[in-house]
Amino acid sequence: MTRTQATKQFTATEVVLPGAVEPEGLELRRGPAPVPGGGQVLLAMEATGVSFAEQQMRRGKYYDQPPFPFVPGYDLVGRVVDVGSGDPHLVGRRFAALTKTGGWASHVVVEAADLVEVPDSVQSADAETLVVNGITAWQMLHRVAGVKAGQTVLVLGANGGVGSTLVQLARHAGVRVIGTASPRHHDTLRQLGVTPVDYRDPELRARLRQLAPHGVDAVFDHVGGDGIADSFRMLAPGGTLVSYGTASTRDVTGSSRVPVLKLFARLFLWNLLPNSRRAHFFNIWAGKRRRAGDFRTRIRADLAQVFALLADGTIKAQVAARIPLSGAAEAMRLAESGTVTGKVVLVPDRVA
Repeated sequence: MTRTQATKQFTATEVVLPGAVEPEGLELRRGPAPVPGGGQVLLAMEATGVSFAEQQMRRGKYYDQPPFPFVPGYDLVGRVVDVGSGDPHLVGRRFAALTKTGGWASHVVVEAADLVEVPDSVQSADAETLVVNGITAWQMLHRVAGVKAGQTVLVLGANGGVGSTLVQLARHAGVRVIGTASPRHHDTLRQLGVTPVDYRDPELRARLRQLAPHGVDAVFDHVGGDGIADSFRMLAPGGTLVSYGTASTRDVTGSSRVPVLKLFARLFLWNLLPNSRRAHFFNIWAGKRRRAGDFRTRIRADLAQVFALLADGTIKAQVAARIPLSGAAEAMRLAESGTVTGKVVLVPDRVA
């Protein structure tokens, strides 16, 4: 079967973000499946996820999102059903890929160089929870903070997609974890070996100081805003603050750039202080434009490590819900509710 013959068999369904709309404003669009070009493949999506990035994008608040309208979807797991001028032996195999946008579709064209194979023993929805979340957690923990066994870290939003992955990887590395979450998630966190604290506790800072009198070795903060200063103060000498979002400003009107630039300025100034503490902003895409080969090598290596830990049962996938692609509005609402542990996953309608 030729490439063109194969592609003509597929009709694609995709979720379109037409503008800054409520979740119910998402639109479904159907048409011919896209055709892969040289060095590209066509993936039949088996799972894609709802991350904080899409929540920001629907508000027009993601730092470098494309102009409306576009198809959101930061990552996906799918099976190759067509190739361009590349390796025909890829057809039928299952891969994960980072896309930033475009993943909320039944068929997605991806660069073959961006594919990471998924172990046969791992379900697609489970693997999906660990693509962007797993890479983010692994790189922040090991490449940025460089945590070591016996150290103590603080994870804000420990029940979330990145947070629930991060705490498992940290515990596997022999690290003590304190995690903030609402009380409804505390039992789940205890089962993961985490010491939970209520992020709404008016005595939160005192409680954290009680648990870590000398400070913590690393703080992982997706909240940003003015509270980032408290995260920096929690560091022990030599500790590292890793900021990776501005969730506190998600619903704030105005420029999407101002909160990020303000955060960058704070981190820069803190790094000038002579107190041996470090502050970083984590961007999963850093280095891709300048050194694409090195970027892809890191992604493949780190995600392979995470998938191996998932396959052997060392870490567990935290799937909050599986919702059909046509129910993207429901999935967005659920992900934004703050009531779930882990990641909301979209699957093909035929699977759901």
